[in-house]
Amino acid sequence: MALNSLTAFAQTQAAAEAPQRVEVTGSRIRQVDLETAQPILKMTSQQIQASGLVTVGDVLNQLTSAGPPAFSKGATLTSNREQGGQYIDMRNLGAQRLLVLVNGKRWTTTIAGYTDMSTIPTSMIDRIEILKDGASAIYGSDAIAGVVNIILKRSLQGGSVSIYRGINEKGDGKNSDYDISYGGGDDKASLMFSVSHTTSGTVWSNKRDITSTSNANHPTAGLGVGEWGRIRDVLANGGPTGINQYLNHTGTWQSPNGVGADSRNPANYHNYLVNGVADDNDLYNSTQQMMFQAPTELTTIFTKGELQLPWDLRFKSTAMFSERSSTRQNAGYPLNSQNQARFPVYLDKNSYYNPYGSSVTGGAGKDMYFYRRMVEMPRITDSRNQTLHVDAVVEGDFTVRGLPWGWSAGYNHSQVTGQSNGTGNINLVNLKKAVGPSFLNASGIVQCGTAAAPIALGECVPFNILGGPSASTPEMLKFIGSDSHAIYGSTVNSATADINGELFSLPAGNVGFAAGLEHREVRGYDVPDQMTANSLTTDLSYNSTYGRYTVKEAYLEASVPLLKDVPFAKHLSLDLASRYSDYSNFGSTTNSKVSVMWKPVSDLLARATWAQGFRAPSLNDTFGGGSSTYDTYLDVCDTQYGSKNATIVGNCARVVPAGYRQKNAAGNAVIGSSQSAVPFSSGAGNDSLTPETAKTKTVGLVYSPSFVPGLTASLDWFNITVNNRITAVSTAYTLNQCYLQGVAEFCNKITRDSTGAITNLVRGNTNLGALETEGVDIGLNYRLPRTAYGQFNVRSESTWLKTYRSKSTATADWAEYAGDYGVNRLKSNLSLDWSLGNWASTVTLRYASGVKDDCYTAELQCSNPDGESDGYGAYNKLGSVTYTDLNVSYSTPWKGKIAVGANNLFDKAPRITLSGDSSGSKVDPNLPIDRFIYVRYTQSF
Repeated sequence: MALNSLTAFAQTQAAAEAPQRVEVTGSRIRQVDLETAQPILKMTSQQIQASGLVTVGDVLNQLTSAGPPAFSKGATLTSNREQGGQYIDMRNLGAQRLLVLVNGKRWTTTIAGYTDMSTIPTSMIDRIEILKDGASAIYGSDAIAGVVNIILKRSLQGGSVSIYRGINEKGDGKNSDYDISYGGGDDKASLMFSVSHTTSGTVWSNKRDITSTSNANHPTAGLGVGEWGRIRDVLANGGPTGINQYLNHTGTWQSPNGVGADSRNPANYHNYLVNGVADDNDLYNSTQQMMFQAPTELTTIFTKGELQLPWDLRFKSTAMFSERSSTRQNAGYPLNSQNQARFPVYLDKNSYYNPYGSSVTGGAGKDMYFYRRMVEMPRITDSRNQTLHVDAVVEGDFTVRGLPWGWSAGYNHSQVTGQSNGTGNINLVNLKKAVGPSFLNASGIVQCGTAAAPIALGECVPFNILGGPSASTPEMLKFIGSDSHAIYGSTVNSATADINGELFSLPAGNVGFAAGLEHREVRGYDVPDQMTANSLTTDLSYNSTYGRYTVKEAYLEASVPLLKDVPFAKHLSLDLASRYSDYSNFGSTTNSKVSVMWKPVSDLLARATWAQGFRAPSLNDTFGGGSSTYDTYLDVCDTQYGSKNATIVGNCARVVPAGYRQKNAAGNAVIGSSQSAVPFSSGAGNDSLTPETAKTKTVGLVYSPSFVPGLTASLDWFNITVNNRITAVSTAYTLNQCYLQGVAEFCNKITRDSTGAITNLVRGNTNLGALETEGVDIGLNYRLPRTAYGQFNVRSESTWLKTYRSKSTATADWAEYAGDYGVNRLKSNLSLDWSLGNWASTVTLRYASGVKDDCYTAELQCSNPDGESDGYGAYNKLGSVTYTDLNVSYSTPWKGKIAVGANNLFDKAPRITLSGDSSGSKVDPNLPIDRFIYVRYTQSF
């Protein structure tokens, strides 16, 4: 009703308005001229629609300046709260170092400092501006890698309904998007709203040969713990020793649905290792139960309004609520007696199901160490995430000595809350009862306890853990199963006050000025259930996180025109900015920026920027409770694939036996890096952390030749250095600091058993080392003269990377990673737009240069076994890839529009990438798995 009323009162303006002064991303000074000294890439709503993608995150992840997404669509093994969202890793500097704005205001973040881009409905977007340099002096923390500013439509007149459906050629990965938007009003008052519902379908690993095993080129190499019982004796310290036997069974690793022999009979077992190697059919292909890409579902309600108030004041407000649900499934847990070091569980000597127990041998029996994958209980995690953002601002205009000024005061509230529920893990308390003492009672039922001291049937269910899936019953699985629950959230409240205008006039123009104050409060929490927190389940344990800090900030900015319309200086101006920030948890910091814009002639613009930046520690960085994690690493003490450095070899000889080999969870010696067989401890917060600091330098040229109307070309050099980097100390770094540098602090964090195997490793967060990246962005846009064959437009965006390097400490040597997997030397997007009458089409080519990948071994999949690379040493070179996308649309006479398209039009096949393993298989889930076909219909009214 309000919208219709606003529309009814719309009035036609009698006269053209004066040129509007607007705020451009990267500056708080309103201006008429939109040319700036900062490199800014703009994407229109038409370009977004033509991409065939439905979320902002998917669109921005295709930028040439963006690295692989911070959290992969296929990273189902990850346990972070961001899984299911979309986060942009600009310049490969980390998604936490990118600031996301909506209409110039900070958007919601998680406790780890990440902004989910999928929550913003594309139907409300007018354009996206990507600032490709540092802007901490303007916006504060996080604006190191750049700024993404999503500009919403100012108003809508009428409405639209949009329906989108897409599907992979193989019939999975079904995506949909339904949206309804409506708005009305005039310059006095306007209101618009949008409701959207987006789904992303599941892609299962076992549906394609290339993803149905860990490595399609070596399908048995990644097989893990088998689904039948494996038993060993128990050392005095609780570790495994002695016999190493596996239950006889039918079925193979390719057809695992077999039947196990009677597990109580010791004769029904065979040696697990023959010549040190397990039979493939005694192992399990875990990808059979895994998702390659996890499904998500997102519903968003969005509204935006403006109201003209008395005394030339304006009130503006934006409100959004979104709920995202996601599910991820992994293979059943690879259970063993020491999954949780603080709560080991053994098959009791008095268990009825122990083949070496008292009920079988008639003697005292003995406890047994066991291994067994719980394939009957795939691990499923359901996450539900709610995001709320509300902002309100009052602004006004006034004049001083005839010069325009404006002011604004506003309040922003952003909140993320969520719940995570999991099934498929094991309740170790109940498991200990279930594999504890049990006996066959007079009724022929196996019962917990002993004949002399039985436990009631309703209180305990004995578990035949060695008998495998064919011996399990629903009652057994229900008794040992664990349901996990966690809640989490973060809230950011900020109050802002800004003023901007023109101070005075110079011969070259007016001096612009902006200043402002901001007070921001950040708080958050992440709380697991008590069973998980106390390591009483097989779920990754972690401690609760609670944190809060406040920040008070003030900034100044000035734009000074120096020369205008003189020889060799059609325009020359200088922009200066500085921001002071006072944080309650670590102190204060001041960051400044200087930009120069020079136009020697009308057709050529030169620009340069020098900026200081910083990123304050996130709540998780400072207050994180820490968690268990299975790290992928190579033990430097491994005598075959470990380090050959004499110092490391000598130090390792003191802690591991001769011939020591690192083992995976299946007990096999590793070939290269492998996931740890037991969980390590990681991510504990550090209240001594200080902010990361950064220096950004850019120099660029923009050429728009007057003799070729419609052509604009740009070239921008960038160099970004991040110092005092906040990073999680890696397992590899911990090992090197101990065995190479001899630092006792790190050696004390490593625990090994008598076989040399690492049974625990503790690592946390710290300010450590530096990152640096340098390269060139190249842009081209040519709108050709209109012809009888239609209007053509060519767009090109490229990023060439000269260096991407890091060092682990302030005094360490730089390690170069440019050209390694995920850090392409060259990425380029080339689009051809065409329109004629009601028809339009866009063809886009997406190119990524060849990269260095892990070698499988020195002999296999290793093009450069003697290569020199900081990232790999020996490496396997993978060639370049090019994907082609096509979109065709037709606008109907009844205000409708139908668009059809295909991404990866020529069905370029995926490839094995050993460095891209984030989904259980060696195929990158962020790249097309096959041809994706879609259709969208939009009806305006």
